[in-house]
Amino acid sequence: MQRRTFLLIPAAFLADAARAEADYPVVRAGHALDFPRDHGAHPQFRTEWWYITGWLVDDAGHERGFQITFFRNRPGVAEDNPSAFAPRQLLFAHAAIADPARGRLIHDQRAARAGFGLAEASERTTDVKIDDWSLVLIDDGYRSRIVAREFMLDLAFAATRPILLQGEGGYSRKGPQPEQASYYYSRPQLAVSGSMALANSRESVRGSAWLDHEWSTEYLAADARGWDWMGLNFDDGGACMAFRIRAKSGGVFWAGGALRSAGGQRRILQPSDVGFEPLRQWRSPRGDAEYPIAMHVRAGDLELTLEPLMDDQELDARASTGTVYWEGAVRARQGERIVGRGYLELTGYWKALQL
Repeated sequence: MQRRTFLLIPAAFLADAARAEADYPVVRAGHALDFPRDHGAHPQFRTEWWYITGWLVDDAGHERGFQITFFRNRPGVAEDNPSAFAPRQLLFAHAAIADPARGRLIHDQRAARAGFGLAEASERTTDVKIDDWSLVLIDDGYRSRIVAREFMLDLAFAATRPILLQGEGGYSRKGPQPEQASYYYSRPQLAVSGSMALANSRESVRGSAWLDHEWSTEYLAADARGWDWMGLNFDDGGACMAFRIRAKSGGVFWAGGALRSAGGQRRILQPSDVGFEPLRQWRSPRGDAEYPIAMHVRAGDLELTLEPLMDDQELDARASTGTVYWEGAVRARQGERIVGRGYLELTGYWKALQL
């Protein structure tokens, strides 16, 4: 039983009410992101997330993937209601560990109305929490503590590279219409240190991670079904983000991304620069969704093969964000050589995604 289920209200009611009442700002080209303010929450926008994915290794050399995500949603319901119980802002969180020894994701989730000192997202800087789950920006690094049912993470993330603005100065297109966009920046090549408790054993861990912070009003168009996204930290210090949004009618609705070389040169990827070609499918034994978990990816002049750390990295988030998706640790190869590690996210394969 989730500790915060008593604070939830039906998602269908929220969606209908938001369509009727909310007046959300539009994401616009030419808006300059302002730090440190834009590390914080943007409560006027419909949807926002802080997303950390990465690889950990313990002292025995065992590799695992991990994910920590906090979502904020403005449902647009009863915003003139003075009651502290009015659901002006909703917060959700996911956390997962991909452990090949288990062969499946170990994951947990939280959901709450903002307020009461239990769930908050600061507008000043990254400082978001739900009960004993937290993500905080301290100086130029992050600290996260997750106390889940089957595991615990207590991790520090040190920045080793500058902020990577996605799209045109942080304005990231998600479709052919200008308002189909998000404000979006990444923090690749975060150096991770800390501890992980799993199966009553606490271990020191180290590794690398990637943080995305993104906020929008119309992220996913009505004609879109879901997306394939990858964020990779290369062994030479470079980084690559690439995505494609799939159309409900089949084919690609939109695509994009960014490349940064080890020397710091940045290239914006246009839709024609990006390609995802499935190499191997995996069918979930739980809901019969089929995911392309191994991919050939083209990102500009870069050609990569993505291979999963393990097949079963499906995350059932129906108790919080209402969907099921595949979020997995992957290795990136060029020929036989491993050149980087990161994460691949596959949404809209279970059902068409709704944000």
